[in-house]
Amino acid sequence: MSDHSPGGGTRAHRLSDFDFALPPELIAQHPTPERSASRLLDGRAPQPEDRIFRELPGLLRPGDLLVFNDTRVLKARIFGEKASGGRLELLIERVLGSAVDGPGNEVVAHMRVSKKPPPGSTVRMAGGRCAGGFDATLLGRWPDVHGPLFRFALHGPAHESPWELMERHGHMPLPPYIARRQGSGHDPDAAQDSQRYQSVFARTPGAVAAPTAALHFDAHVLAALAARGVECAGVTLHVGAGTFQPVKTENLAEHQMHSEWYQVPPATLAALGRCRQRGARVVAVGTTTVRTLESWARTGQTTGDTSIFITPGFRFQVVDVLLTNFHLPRSTLLMLVSAFAGHAQVMGLYRHAIAQRYRFFSYGDAMLLERPRGAP
Repeated sequence: MSDHSPGGGTRAHRLSDFDFALPPELIAQHPTPERSASRLLDGRAPQPEDRIFRELPGLLRPGDLLVFNDTRVLKARIFGEKASGGRLELLIERVLGSAVDGPGNEVVAHMRVSKKPPPGSTVRMAGGRCAGGFDATLLGRWPDVHGPLFRFALHGPAHESPWELMERHGHMPLPPYIARRQGSGHDPDAAQDSQRYQSVFARTPGAVAAPTAALHFDAHVLAALAARGVECAGVTLHVGAGTFQPVKTENLAEHQMHSEWYQVPPATLAALGRCRQRGARVVAVGTTTVRTLESWARTGQTTGDTSIFITPGFRFQVVDVLLTNFHLPRSTLLMLVSAFAGHAQVMGLYRHAIAQRYRFFSYGDAMLLERPRGAP
C-alpha cells in the first residue's frame, strides 16, 4: 500500500500551498518558565479559541485515550576535528545493533565538515581518546554507498558504549532555528536544554529531535487528566534529523520521505481496543504519535521502520484528536496536520496564531485539532 495519497479536495496540493510568512521574533528560543504555561490554540471549532495548555484536561472527555511518544532524546551532537585539525560535527542518528560478544560500537551519523575525510580515516571527537574523549573511524556511507548518512566505529576509553559516549560528551541536538553556543566551549543554556528539550514521558533512548507536543506536559496536567478519567498509553518513534528535512519538489509525490523506527507495545494495543469498545476518542500527542499509530494501522506491524508520508487526502484509521506544535513552512509536518484537520482550516489557524503572537516551533506553543466528521 502506498505510504501517501497525492491530494485532497478537487485538486492535488502542491508545495507552495504550505508556505506562510513567519516573523522571526515568533520563533521561540527558550521554553516557557513552566511547561504547562504555554499557550494552547483550540482549533476544533469554526472560530479559534485562545487558551493556556493547563486547560487541556477540561477539553478532553472521560474515557478518551491519550497516546504519547516515550522516545528519549540523545545528546547526539558531538564536536571534533580531523587529523588535519579541521573542525567537524557529528549528529548521531542511530546506534547499530549490538555484536554477539558485547555492545556494538557502530553508529550512523550526519557529518558536518568543510571537506569530508575518506573512508578509513579516524577523527578525534571531544578531544580524542588520548584527551578523555573518543575516536571515530569512518567506515563508509549508509545505508548504501550513495547514502546520505555515514557509518562510524567509535573507540572510547574503557570500552564505553555509544550511549555512554554521547551522554558524557554530547550536546542536545537542538534544531537549527534555536541559536546556541554549543561548539564554543561554554553554552549558558545547556543545563536548561538538557531538562526542557526532554518530555516527562521520555523513557526509551534513540531520538535526535524531541516530540515537541509532549514538552508541555507536567505533573499537574497529568494528575488532572487522570482525575478527568482520561487513559494514557505510550508508543515509541525515534525522531530522526530528517524531520527537519525540507521538501524541495513542488510535486509532493516526488519527495523522498525519511525513515524512522517505531514500536507499538502490547499494552497500548490493548488500550486502543478498550478505547474503541467504549466509543471514546484516540488523542495523539504530536505528529510522531500519529505517524506511529497510522503506520501500524496500515501495515499491521507493531515494530519496524516507517517512511509514511501523510498529505491531504490520507485516510486516517486510528487518530481522532491531535495535539501538536506549530511547524515550519513547507514541511512534511505541516502537511500531516493539514491532512488531519483540513488545509484551509489549518492555514487559517496559522494566520490567527501569527496575528495573536503565538510562539512557534520546538519551544513554542501548542494547538488542539479534531478530525472533521466524515473526513477520510
